[in-house]
Amino acid sequence: MKNTQKGKLTFLGSGTSQGVPVIACACPTCCSPNPKDQRLRASVLIELPELTLAIDAGPDFRQQMLRAKVKQLDAILLTHEHKDHIAGLDDIRAFNYQRKADFPIYCTAKVEQALRREFYYAFDENPYPGVPRFEIHHLEVGTFQVANYEIDAIEVWHHQMQVLGFRFGKLAYITDAKTVTALEKSRLKDLDILIINSLHQNPHPSHFNLTEALEFIDEIKPKRSYLTHISHLFGLHDEVSKLLPPHSQLAFDGLQLTFNYSA
Repeated sequence: MKNTQKGKLTFLGSGTSQGVPVIACACPTCCSPNPKDQRLRASVLIELPELTLAIDAGPDFRQQMLRAKVKQLDAILLTHEHKDHIAGLDDIRAFNYQRKADFPIYCTAKVEQALRREFYYAFDENPYPGVPRFEIHHLEVGTFQVANYEIDAIEVWHHQMQVLGFRFGKLAYITDAKTVTALEKSRLKDLDILIINSLHQNPHPSHFNLTEALEFIDEIKPKRSYLTHISHLFGLHDEVSKLLPPHSQLAFDGLQLTFNYSA
């Protein structure tokens, strides 16, 4: 019999690359007083017994860690190399100091190349004191292990860029997807919770829009689904929520979910 552990996921951010509100924008969403319409860049915190992970560390990483009162972080999983998913990694320094060690980052070799460009000073042979220190673990599509937990890396495509989604037992988190192969879809069956990107309601070259996201959800058939990586162009949270089927809802910053992880 499998040993089932309870996990918790917190949406640290549910917005797209510009966040919501967008600088200098006066649209109804950006002017909304509803906290659910105020979205930091997409990221989640995964808490399992004796393991706490973040998925992605965008420009709002410091603010997200402080807002969620994160006191311990064991590793970061990176989905891909776009700035809204890696730009906050300089603030790993706080966890370097806490751990007195390099900080584990799980990513593909291509993402590591981007980190070496963007954070070149962290990879110097003789680094300046106090720079972030990364311990890189290379990922490929398939199953990998962090501590005592097996995690599945799911390949999706963001136009022509490879992006990794992650499955933790009965929960899967996917962001920046536009196409997913039949093989990878087959690895998403039997989910309790699917988190998937839905940028807005209009077609987009590299992101699911609402129609595509709902079609994907209907094909995968999770028990529940949540939409994330949301643009201000999507509309007001409460109005868009009325368009969704009963088993789907918009994510919002601070939303917490519990899920089952079977070891």
